[in-house]
Amino acid sequence: MSNYAIIETGSKQYWVEPNQVIEVELLDAAEGKKEVVLDQVLLVQNAGQLKVGSPVISGAKVVCENLGEFRGPKLIHYRMRRRKSSRRKHGHRQEFLRLLVKEIKVG
Repeated sequence: MSNYAIIETGSKQYWVEPNQVIEVELLDAAEGKKEVVLDQVLLVQNAGQLKVGSPVISGAKVVCENLGEFRGPKLIHYRMRRRKSSRRKHGHRQEFLRLLVKEIKVG
């Protein structure tokens, strides 16, 4: 069995394994750094041993390499009220961070 972890970042949960590339919401802590440490680890399986946190595992962390920032696709939000000549068009592009999971450390 391979080792994996479930982490939380940006109010989302991710299943990560070593040497996996993940795309998360942009983190302020990662700005200008080559290595990013994610410490909100909810679950870890290492060498067949499963460890579940309540809510997080103290001392566990996932070490990642920063592969750079990028922007997601443009999302259009359009609101139109019928018979009112009222239209509103908004666009949004979310900024993401690409991370390479190097290793999973348990306390």
